Amino acid sequence: MRIALNARILQAPRTGIGHYVAELVNALAGEPDIELSLFHGWGWSSSLPDAAMPGYSRLTPLLRQIPGAYEARRWLTQKRFDQGRSRAIDLYHEPSLWPLSFDGPTVITLHDLTHLHYPETQPPARLREIERRLADGVQQAQLILTDSQYIADEAQDYFALPAERFVVAPLGVAARFHPREPEAIDAVLKAHGVEMREYFLCVGTLEPRKNLTLALRAHAQLPEALRQRFPLLIVGMAGWQREQFSDELHQALAKGHVCLLGYLPDEQVAQLLAGARALIFPSLYEGFGLPVLEAMASGTPVILTRRSAMPEVAGVAGNYIEPDDPDGLRDVMRHLIDDQTLWQACRKAGLQQARLFSWERCAKVTARAYRQAMGG
Repeated sequence: MRIALNARILQAPRTGIGHYVAELVNALAGEPDIELSLFHGWGWSSSLPDAAMPGYSRLTPLLRQIPGAYEARRWLTQKRFDQGRSRAIDLYHEPSLWPLSFDGPTVITLHDLTHLHYPETQPPARLREIERRLADGVQQAQLILTDSQYIADEAQDYFALPAERFVVAPLGVAARFHPREPEAIDAVLKAHGVEMREYFLCVGTLEPRKNLTLALRAHAQLPEALRQRFPLLIVGMAGWQREQFSDELHQALAKGHVCLLGYLPDEQVAQLLAGARALIFPSLYEGFGLPVLEAMASGTPVILTRRSAMPEVAGVAGNYIEPDDPDGLRDVMRHLIDDQTLWQACRKAGLQQARLFSWERCAKVTARAYRQAMGG
């Protein structure tokens, strides 16, 4: 099977969907009957790019200011998609929101419906494009892949489609996420001024949906000595409307108990996950929640909300909190500091839970969806 995969998302610094595309491409290499052609927006290739497209971070904010920019870029992308195909394609896979036009079988991956629940997290121009095109893209697809059963059920109800149109392909965990000895990550820990297992970590784009204000408020309620000993590190790019929580963030930064690390290379994130006391993931809505799985695979306990798809990922290994209860989060943080037996039990449960997920499994389910969409 010759599969066209839209890999344009890899022009950007890699976050959730970018990691999904990269890991899926690598795992699909193990499927002998699949030949991938990657469309990267400007042309086609058979291999993954090593890094984000130069200047992408400056280009994207500019699009928000230009009327019609999203529509114009899509038109140009479609032209390049049509003109650049050097050979016949059996099936087109769109891994992010709405597909380009294609005259053959199409599979899309619908990661979540964030734009419905939290439209304020999208720039207005992009939101208009999603609302215009997503429904048509869903109707165009023979099959719709989702990362979780929660999103499959939600999308089935919203789009009024039969369950047979959906295939759940849970995500996997990259090889770099594994337990590590202190000496193996000593350089990264020293670079950020922390000790092994003596800091809490948040990972995710800085935007309101991620609910990072809850982590800030809970951490601020810890006794002064504990805040000094167990600082809160936040890893992630600046997101849309970050200013909604900037006051609390600036106050915490000024006191020196919170460190905003920005976007870090993948290996540094993996090392920080392996050294944290716990991952705090207070998100309000997720189609999966990759950092939760990655933390568990790294031997680090996870604290998260029982929202959307996240319980499917963490299972019984999760320490669940309410998304508007900083006192409850503070208490869980204290327990994981004070009770070493509890901490070890959470670590063991997380490692066991993480073994249920792999990119190889995701690729096999995806490959079966390709065959099904082609009538095989």
